[in-house]
Amino acid sequence: MMKASDIRDWDDVEIRARLGELREEKFRLRFRRGTMELENPKMVQHIRRDLARLNTILRERELAKMPETTDDVPQAADETPETTDETPEGAAETSDTTDETPETTDETPETAE
Repeated sequence: MMKASDIRDWDDVEIRARLGELREEKFRLRFRRGTMELENPKMVQHIRRDLARLNTILRERELAKMPETTDDVPQAADETPETTDETPEGAAETSDTTDETPETTDETPETAE
């Protein structure tokens, strides 16, 4: 099992190489687990955690390289425009309470022969 403090001393190339190795090892272990031949079933869990640790450190480095911008910050809740539920002036209200239904027929037109 690797320690995060040790991994942080590595450069990105080493981390990515180790990620590739661990992914291959995880695949092999999962395959062997399917055939019930694992000597140490906990190895899959250790590899998963090491993969997550490596990916986390890579992501931390990505985020550290990104410049912080304040232009993309969404507006605060108190700065949103106010909306009202009132009907605009001059708009006529319509009533959908008509009892008329369109007539439908089950007849099919006869075809000329």
